[in-house]
Amino acid sequence: MDLLSRQYAMQVTCVVGAIGPARYGEIEETFGEVSSSTLSTRLDDLVEAGLLSREQYAEIPPRVEYELTEKGEELRERLDPLLEWAEAQDDCY
Repeated sequence: MDLLSRQYAMQVTCVVGAIGPARYGEIEETFGEVSSSTLSTRLDDLVEAGLLSREQYAEIPPRVEYELTEKGEELRERLDPLLEWAEAQDDCY
């Protein structure tokens, strides 16, 4: 539960779920105001918690893709309605 209260954890989970296998740059594009270090830390936290998988390819330039695990997909399904509600509330004010 502590992880989900961290800044951008829920949003990153939903973004990766919506994009599918996603590269760091694709995820970063969806967050205009987040710092690179915060996003990197959150991705590492979600991988460590078993919500995301991280696949690194032996290519030049290096390529890394993130994807929801089964556990992460279950969480995303539960978070989507909550985040939609929160966005609607922001639009009201």
